[in-house]
Amino acid sequence: MKNWMAGARAVVLMGLVCAMAVARADQVVVGQVAPLSGLDASQGRAYAGGMQLVFAAANKAGVNGHTFKLIRKDDGGRAEDTVALTRQLLADDKPMVLAGFFGTRNLTDLVATGLLEKEGIALVGYRVSDIRPETPGLYSVRAGLKDEITKLVDHLSTIGINRLGLLYEDSPGAPAVVEATEMAAKKGGALVVAKASYPGGSTKVGAAVKTFGGAKPQAIIMISTGAAAAAFIENYRGDGGTAQLFCTSGTDVEQLSKRLGEEQMQGVAITQVTPSPYRISTKLSREFSDAVKAGNTEVPASYAMMEGYIAAKVIVEAVRRHGGKPSRSAITAALDDMDSFDLGGYLIGFKPGARTGSRFVEMSIISSTGKIRQ
Repeated sequence: MKNWMAGARAVVLMGLVCAMAVARADQVVVGQVAPLSGLDASQGRAYAGGMQLVFAAANKAGVNGHTFKLIRKDDGGRAEDTVALTRQLLADDKPMVLAGFFGTRNLTDLVATGLLEKEGIALVGYRVSDIRPETPGLYSVRAGLKDEITKLVDHLSTIGINRLGLLYEDSPGAPAVVEATEMAAKKGGALVVAKASYPGGSTKVGAAVKTFGGAKPQAIIMISTGAAAAAFIENYRGDGGTAQLFCTSGTDVEQLSKRLGEEQMQGVAITQVTPSPYRISTKLSREFSDAVKAGNTEVPASYAMMEGYIAAKVIVEAVRRHGGKPSRSAITAALDDMDSFDLGGYLIGFKPGARTGSRFVEMSIISSTGKIRQ
């Protein structure tokens, strides 16, 4: 009888312990508002796919007993929808962290509302085509645009190209982009001989093509979306333009390759801010490749997917480091204390007032057969 009572007490105690563990476990809701349709849908969906790979693995392994859930909203690339859907997401789904937002105007308008500060929520990982000032609540998992511009201009100076053109999106941040490019060019002994913008959120590049056709720069640096870059290359090459073409990472090489032919793509160079998703060069890229093979992604592997993968790894690490009950403030505090987090050959580091987490930039060039090579 005594043995039975002792056994019963042990079962009850074990049940209480399990119940307490369940009670301490939380679901970390991650909210994404991004273009899941429209011009940049492939990037938005790929970014989400990369995050899903990480969260699925984390849910199997367990992170302090917590699980992760990604909730996506489609803004179609429209800035007004980004703000409205973010408000809706915050009110209805109560995310602990935001991630994977896209678009210069989209992010500018969101920051202007003061929502991030009011809600005390961090946004980890975003893609824009401007030089984003340090802003409370915004955590970039990629190198800054100024780092990319410097890399491009340094490369051009080493091969003797000194007459440059600049294509950029017309946005509130455009003056900073122009200034950074001109300063980098001056430092490298080059000159920006022609500048042209296109309306944000569009592919209206006809006027820009004419500008560069008349100025005849040796190389054109394109700081634009993938859709706008594809339209520009198609029209510029169609008009007989011969300048070498250089893009920043927001251009999305995969989108270019889908729209343009091998002849149009040949020789285009693009800065990349993550390790290649197509070759195993680091522990991170090997892990990513294995996850893609084992997972069920709705879009193929890409640089955008790799970036989403990195953003999600940072979020999971922030929850792991905090250790206790996850919350918006706890995740933000963990991010601010995340100095030199090595994901496997790719370092991320944040601290208060310095939220651009990486300085990694490398060049990829499109070969004569349309293949990407470093």
